[in-house]
Amino acid sequence: MKRVLIGLLGTKLDSGTDISRWDHWRPTVSLFQHEDLLWDRLELLAEPNFAKISEQVLEDVRQVSPETEPRLHFVSYGKDPWDLETVYAALHDWARGYAFDRENEEYFIHITTGTHIAQISLFLLNEAGTLPGKLIQTRPPPSMKSRNVPKPGYSVIDLDLSKYDQLSTRFQKEQAEVTDFLKSGIATRNAGFNRLIDRIEQVALSSRAPILLTGPTGAGKSHLARRIYELRKQRGGLRGSFVEVNCATLTGDTAASALFGHTRGSFTGAQKDRSGLLREAHGGLLFLDEIGELGSDEQAMLLRALEDKTFLPVGADKPVKSDFQLIAGTNRDLREAVVSGRFREDLLARIHLWTFALPALAQRREDIAPNLEYELENHRLANGREVSFNKEAKRAFLKFAEAPDSHWLGNFRDLNAAVTRMATLAPRGRIRMEEVSEEIQRLRENWHRPGSLPQVESVDLDKILDAEMLEKMDPFDRVQLSYVAAVCRRSQTLSGAGREIFSVSRKKRGVTNDADRLKKYLSKYELKFEMMQGRD
Repeated sequence: MKRVLIGLLGTKLDSGTDISRWDHWRPTVSLFQHEDLLWDRLELLAEPNFAKISEQVLEDVRQVSPETEPRLHFVSYGKDPWDLETVYAALHDWARGYAFDRENEEYFIHITTGTHIAQISLFLLNEAGTLPGKLIQTRPPPSMKSRNVPKPGYSVIDLDLSKYDQLSTRFQKEQAEVTDFLKSGIATRNAGFNRLIDRIEQVALSSRAPILLTGPTGAGKSHLARRIYELRKQRGGLRGSFVEVNCATLTGDTAASALFGHTRGSFTGAQKDRSGLLREAHGGLLFLDEIGELGSDEQAMLLRALEDKTFLPVGADKPVKSDFQLIAGTNRDLREAVVSGRFREDLLARIHLWTFALPALAQRREDIAPNLEYELENHRLANGREVSFNKEAKRAFLKFAEAPDSHWLGNFRDLNAAVTRMATLAPRGRIRMEEVSEEIQRLRENWHRPGSLPQVESVDLDKILDAEMLEKMDPFDRVQLSYVAAVCRRSQTLSGAGREIFSVSRKKRGVTNDADRLKKYLSKYELKFEMMQGRD
């Protein structure tokens, strides 16, 4: 392929018409004095009033590199050669009019000469692909007085950063640090959630548009919103505060006042001015959790505040300004709310540019183990007390927590509460089987809803009973035994299984011995609790 150099005339460094010009370094000419760098053509860009210098440079290039075809192009920057818009436009027009032949020619853009504005313009045009090729810069020869300065030469810069291993590694490390920050340092394993965080990281640092976080209550919307704020404050230049409010708590006449503020005397009880949450979030981030609970009037006022950065406090006759960034959260399907008339379609269109659905904890069971460690660390920081599981207890809790029939209806709130209870009750900072068994029973009772049937996995009775006994059993007895076997299989102790199976009838007894009742029931079929566990 032919090698083509595109460069700007250096009106000072490239200058000189007498014989002494060869005694000093001229960047453009120097590129043709390297034995390992041969050029087929030079495209020299110069302003019309520097024609004499330009012609001398072309003549000198012919002398040192006869095989090179030098061409001169006059580019006018207008009255102000230091105006970026003017210079960029002139170079852009030249590049658009040049007949690039990328299949047969390789292009290099020289960025050592020219004004800083012109050099920046070349860089931007190259990055945009309008001026294709690699950047090349030259360095002057060493001083005659110094022997340690590198030899005169050049360096090529390829803006495809993926080709630079160290840069690529550094960027990957920085991206990993950001996503790790958004995940609070939790080494999450769920592939879908990790992809979600990667995308949120891109948006959080590149866009000021509203973000909508959806997902069930307790999925971590509020926590993630605060992490996004902290990330933007560190790297995105946010200067204001993080302001959070649950819209479900804003009811009646006080809703508009809380969000948008009010003036003194605007309604009964308004004894002084109130700034409102939107003004408090000026220059910062406002998190409106459960935004679907906002009233219609507040929705209309919020829409104006998002579009115009202005709103009218209650009782005021002049609008006020607030430049805030918005993250909204909801556990509702706002599209259904639009259809039913409970949510404005134009507001939804404004806030759903970036929508991210956070999965429930039950959809991320592989992430329970790392989150368990995170909750223990948070408990230590909050209480100044180190707490850990013994090996058997941790294995038992994770077996329960990761089982398909553990519902985690409260999501991470349930996990946080479970760790808090076990850690508080743990003697000498060590969570044992006793605490785990008690907590499992408590969680199952909390997840039970009156009138609902317990959901358990099916158990193949063929594996625990012989064919003759199965043949003698009524279908009703098979269903009952299958349920009992399932409870025993996921319970750690005979007593724990008995408490769950007899959770209702045991309340009517003066003396309870659930383990003995269960033991007798199993004995009717010549079974033992250990057999359900796969133990002898």
